Amino acid sequence: MKLRYSLAPIAALFLTVGCKQNNQPLTSGEAQQALEEVSVSAEATNVTATSIDIATNFTIGGAVEDAAKEIKAYLETTLPCAEITLIDATLTVEYGAKPGDCTYKGRTYTGKHIISVDRNDENDVLVHHEWDELSNGKVSVTGAADVTWSLDDATRRVEHEVEWTRLSDGRTGVGSGDRLQKALEGGIDEGFQEDGSLAWDGKAGRWDLAIEAVQIRWIDPVPQAGMYRLATPQGKSATMSFSRIDDDTIKVTVASGDQSYDFNVSKLGVE
Repeated sequence: MKLRYSLAPIAALFLTVGCKQNNQPLTSGEAQQALEEVSVSAEATNVTATSIDIATNFTIGGAVEDAAKEIKAYLETTLPCAEITLIDATLTVEYGAKPGDCTYKGRTYTGKHIISVDRNDENDVLVHHEWDELSNGKVSVTGAADVTWSLDDATRRVEHEVEWTRLSDGRTGVGSGDRLQKALEGGIDEGFQEDGSLAWDGKAGRWDLAIEAVQIRWIDPVPQAGMYRLATPQGKSATMSFSRIDDDTIKVTVASGDQSYDFNVSKLGVE
């Protein structure tokens, strides 16, 4: 599955949702639902982000076949559980198909991942990803993404179309996104910051999200800093901001109109 689309910028996104805008603030129940939806979407994004990160371990500016060989060597060392097939500049990876460690960034992975190095020029790198039930034990993701960057860029652009299922209860979503990512101050091993937009359809309808300087650590269930601007299926709008309380707990503030709701989120859930 090759992506052949261009997502509208954030401004156009909010012009679209403005047509159905409801000026009423979110109720406490709607705020809880919004947090739940965003958390599942973020978990799905995290699953794909880790697999994208794996496929950035190659030398820019060489032949695409050489880049694919470098990715294969890195995968064999880092995730010995993976069965890897390499044809030209495309790798087919099945996590968990072999004995051995299948843990990366603190999560254990299963599922199929296809990595195609389409371009590897110094100023134009394109890696195409496809996922078939890629899972970190919490969420399963199927879909595709195009990832672009250059030797000089401090950011990479990720354009994706995916569907996901939360394994604990079967909650599903289908969505797309266009995001710019850069490493956190502690490096990409700690996590990344991103700006851009997401949109998805869930049980309640369509959700639209603008992302503003959101910081994501691999080990956290939700971002640790930054803000989301959210349009709900009911046409209501809200902001969702994040601040760290301690190493395991993040405060999420959902603000809508004159209402504000605080939630403390840890690896164990929402308080």
